[in-house]
Amino acid sequence: MKHIIAAGLTAICATTSAWAQSSVTLYGSLDAGIAYVSNVGGHSKWMMEQGNMQPDRWGLKGVEDLGGGLKAIFQLENGFYTNTGAFAKSGTLFNRQAFVGLSSDKIGALTFGHQTPFSFDVLGPLSTAYLAASWYAFHPGNIDSLADTGVVPFDNSVKFRSATFGGFSVGAMMGLGNTTNFATGRTMSFALSYANGPFKAGASYSNEHDRTPSIVTTGITTFQGVPAANYVADKVQNMGAGASYQFGKLLVHALYTRVKLESAGHSDTYQSYDAGANYQFTPFNTVAGGAATTTLAGHRWTQFMIGDIYALSKATQVYVNALYQRAGSDTNAAFFTAGVSSGRNQTIVLTGIHHSF
Repeated sequence: MKHIIAAGLTAICATTSAWAQSSVTLYGSLDAGIAYVSNVGGHSKWMMEQGNMQPDRWGLKGVEDLGGGLKAIFQLENGFYTNTGAFAKSGTLFNRQAFVGLSSDKIGALTFGHQTPFSFDVLGPLSTAYLAASWYAFHPGNIDSLADTGVVPFDNSVKFRSATFGGFSVGAMMGLGNTTNFATGRTMSFALSYANGPFKAGASYSNEHDRTPSIVTTGITTFQGVPAANYVADKVQNMGAGASYQFGKLLVHALYTRVKLESAGHSDTYQSYDAGANYQFTPFNTVAGGAATTTLAGHRWTQFMIGDIYALSKATQVYVNALYQRAGSDTNAAFFTAGVSSGRNQTIVLTGIHHSF
């Protein structure tokens, strides 16, 4: 009996030790407030906004220590709307990310599944929209894929991100179309990033086939000979580079993105220049702002934003933003997802609360 009890206690201790080497984390973000938009289709509107400071989402992250610096990892992430409770992408539960893989402290991480491209991972964090925490400050149409929307992540993808060596990290990614034609729906992406103290920089390039950029949200009604709402690009080349530097309480940043869209013998280039600054007046209060100018097929949108973020705690912030966009001649203003103006100007003023867990 003593031997049986001893064996049982040994098994329990071994199981407890194994469990201690594994973990699953539940996390999320909720964001909601009130916004005024000066012109949508010729009329001003008040609306409840959501996901402005950070996208509304919840997810699970898991890690199992396999020993010797090797870990099994996974992540499942759902995007939703706080104001309605609906999925950000109808019918898809883990619409933002869903992957599993292995991670090595010495080499890096190799993952498989539904994953964000390097434009989101590397370039997005250097944009005004990200650093000033305002969803509407993403470039018109999000054609450069800096924000994670339903059409941005790569399905059926294999992704490698190296460990950091001397401040540098590299990445490579391929998404498969899962058809008998290898080129259909195929995506390839590469990235280089660098971080050293107050300085950060990054660059990425992707080559994508059969993608559906959201041209219609820019206000363009016809693009490359078809209705913008039905446009599918045969080939997309998405590239960019940016950097940021922290001078004490002042952070400055700049970003350039360029996207070449090709379909049925047509070719157009989408370009954005983006720059801004953040200043932390107190440990609790930060003022942030920036400007960007974007061109596509003879159209131009120039936008400015400024905002104030006040931290009530590490997890909860309140904020106020003001944004203004001026479009070029024969072009309608169109802040990303705010709706298309009937004229060249559009202004947004909003305030809200963000909580993460």
